[in-house]
Amino acid sequence: MEETKIGLVLEGGGMRGIYTAGVLDELMEAGIQADGMIGVSAGVIHGVSYASHQYARNIRYFVKYRKDKRFMSLYSLITSGNLCGTEFCYDTIPNELAVFDFERFRKQAEEIPFYVCCTNVESGKAEYIRLYDAKEQMDVIRASASMPLVSEIVEYDGMKLLDGGTADSIPVEKMQELGFSKNIVVLTQPEGYVKKADKSLPVMRRVYKEYPEYIEACKNRYLQYNRTLEYLSELTEQGKAIVIQPSRDLKLSRTEKNTDKLKRMYKLGRFDTKNLLDDIRKFMVS
Repeated sequence: MEETKIGLVLEGGGMRGIYTAGVLDELMEAGIQADGMIGVSAGVIHGVSYASHQYARNIRYFVKYRKDKRFMSLYSLITSGNLCGTEFCYDTIPNELAVFDFERFRKQAEEIPFYVCCTNVESGKAEYIRLYDAKEQMDVIRASASMPLVSEIVEYDGMKLLDGGTADSIPVEKMQELGFSKNIVVLTQPEGYVKKADKSLPVMRRVYKEYPEYIEACKNRYLQYNRTLEYLSELTEQGKAIVIQPSRDLKLSRTEKNTDKLKRMYKLGRFDTKNLLDDIRKFMVS
């Protein structure tokens, strides 16, 4: 009989993703580890610290540096073309200010695969890239978290990439394809959320006019997202998925600056996960 593999699927959501940091710290403290992981955008940012076993790393540096203009600001967008400062967020923080354990991640990734979802702007399709070495593949992490309109396109391995959420916000189906038949799915929107059509589409058409397939993906994103939520509901009823999502709507924006709200969102992630620990443990062994 084939062994059941448990996947961990991490949605993005910009600053709302601090909820995911709370979820992962609670799972880490409880000693819960899936057999494989996939992250999108902020889900990758927080997921790598979980994979490197660095408890509470992300909430510490998010609160400490969120108001630094190099972290996420109009200043950074104007001076560098990226809302999130590339050098500060992907070099200074992991190498100096909130040191990331690259070696532990690399060893962990050999046994527990970590996939990063990005959107290929030329094809409009999702690219699922396995992360073996976070230092060498930092551009993959950056690409997945590069929000459209406020980020430069990231080139990696011959591909032009942006935020993975455009092509596949909740890649649970991909994890199933990869052999993870049961999945713990972390969402950053509360139950009942329904995504609406993107109001920025007219701007997208102008900015990305060279990439018609990407524009099409942006246009259809809300439809795919809502279909995935319906599919996830079916999987939950079948016992093939368990969802962790905000039990309250704290109304954080993707670019939230209020660090008190970020701390509340993080604590909500911990609270919701703690309440589900028994169910998660049963789900993993049933």
